[in-house]
Amino acid sequence: MRKMNSFRFRLTFAMVALIGLSVLAAGIVMGNTFKQNHINALEASMVREMRIILDGMDWQGSDAGTPFDYYSEQARHLKETTESRVTFIRGDGVVLGDSDHDARTMDNHAERTEIVEAGREGVGRAIRHSDTLDENLLYVAIEAVRGQPDKGYIRLALSLATVEASMSRIWSALVIGLLVLFVVAALVSYRLASGLTRPLEQITAVAKRIKSLDYQARVNVKNHDEIGELGQALNAMAESLQIQMARIHQNENQLESVLDNMINGIVMIDRAGRMVLINRRAEEVLGFHAGEMVGRHYTEAKQQYELTQIIQDGLEHRDHVREEITFYFPEERLLDLNLVPIFEDGSEFGGVLLVLQDVSAIRRLERMRSEFVANVSHELKTPVAAVKGFAETLLSGAVNDPEITKSFLQIIYDESERLNRLIGDILELSKIESRRVPLQFSPIELPSFISKTVEVMTSEAARKHIDLSMRVEPGLFVEADEDRLRQIVMNLLANGISYTPEGGKVSISVQPLVDGRPVSGGDEQDYDYIRISISDTGIGIPKKDLPRIFERFYRVDKARSRSSGGTGLGLSIVKHLVELHHGTISVESSVGIGSTFIIDMPVIQ
Repeated sequence: MRKMNSFRFRLTFAMVALIGLSVLAAGIVMGNTFKQNHINALEASMVREMRIILDGMDWQGSDAGTPFDYYSEQARHLKETTESRVTFIRGDGVVLGDSDHDARTMDNHAERTEIVEAGREGVGRAIRHSDTLDENLLYVAIEAVRGQPDKGYIRLALSLATVEASMSRIWSALVIGLLVLFVVAALVSYRLASGLTRPLEQITAVAKRIKSLDYQARVNVKNHDEIGELGQALNAMAESLQIQMARIHQNENQLESVLDNMINGIVMIDRAGRMVLINRRAEEVLGFHAGEMVGRHYTEAKQQYELTQIIQDGLEHRDHVREEITFYFPEERLLDLNLVPIFEDGSEFGGVLLVLQDVSAIRRLERMRSEFVANVSHELKTPVAAVKGFAETLLSGAVNDPEITKSFLQIIYDESERLNRLIGDILELSKIESRRVPLQFSPIELPSFISKTVEVMTSEAARKHIDLSMRVEPGLFVEADEDRLRQIVMNLLANGISYTPEGGKVSISVQPLVDGRPVSGGDEQDYDYIRISISDTGIGIPKKDLPRIFERFYRVDKARSRSSGGTGLGLSIVKHLVELHHGTISVESSVGIGSTFIIDMPVIQ
């Protein structure tokens, strides 16, 4: 209420001030206009008088001699008639006669404003303060002979005391009228302001109730003016808010129900590191209650260091992070953690969303499957070894028909070798997928490493007359498991040699990468990745098969794969080993032209 009274006072004051300023401005304009019109009328009258004077006298300003007495007598005589100071001035500014002063003692008037203007335009005017009379005078001068300023001038000077007295009376009347108007305007303005503010008081009261979440408050609208429309708009807004809040509460209840019944744990953390949302499953997995941790920093949660480090990395780098961590509190679980950055309005970072999935049962089943495959493969190796030994015995000449027996036994031998490789690859892949392959990372000098690897494959390439070449930037290093990296490179080189016809080419190159782009020529000192490219001029891979070549047992040409002795697991093993090094592998291929396998691997693990 106090604020509304203050508003009413300010509104009244503003209306009174506006009216007062308007009247004052109008009075000033009218006063100045009246004064200017009066002066213009005086000037016109003085010009007419001087014209009459010049018509009735003999002007001798340009004759020989200086007739001071003649013009001084004329000036004193004319002053009695015109009641104005009269001055005759020669063309060069010398005063010939003046009604109030001795012309011989007066200064040259050639630079006086009214004389200069009269010489330029025929009529000149100036208003100056007279120190002798202590009042303002209006000076008007005209040419004695029209169009001939060198003949001389006549000037009249008239006091402006009358004009200033009239202006004083006008200003006095204006001030009195303004005071009366102020009083009337104040009364009227207060009445109008009261009529405006009373409905606003009611609207303000209703708005405060809505602010306090009372969405049933309504304004009692009586008038249909602008304020009445404001009240109707406020009522419509309150009704809309009531509907929207009901929907929001319903959506909140649905969202809360969904979150509480999810099988995955959800933890939302804002950009400042405070936990803002924890669902029921996350409470069970992490071992603390939402009431204890919501609003607190994630570092206050009693959990292991790895989880805290993942959240910190996600907040700092704002990238998607996925890890599997074994939790030992409140019970032992293997959790799949997905940390997803949250961006509000498409660009502003709002925090991270942590999704916790218990994959203990899934990993246990995967381990059981891998172990089953390993056990079966291990059992298969025993009869395969027996077949191989028996075939070797037969091959030594223990059969009657040597040619036929040798042919069959050779097939048995080849198949047993292939089965042996298949079992070995299955075991290898099983260990890699179950993450039972401990990697021993160490710095590797790539030029010597690639050279030794290529040397191992040289004999195999020579049997098919294949040109095997390498190109490695000098001084390149990478942190990797040397045995596994050699397995990756040898597998890809063997594939290239196997699927390249005789006389073809297989090459391997290594380049440093900076911001995803290959560099060379001494610019590799800041590289963060290395790229290994293995190319061949073989049969190529059809475009439709490219997305599936890294799948287990997938063969593009099954007959060709069997004849080459492939198991269908080599590329799958390579892909898993590359991923264990946190790298990526891709392939580019054209049928009949060849293939290129590209591996991008971080320098530091």
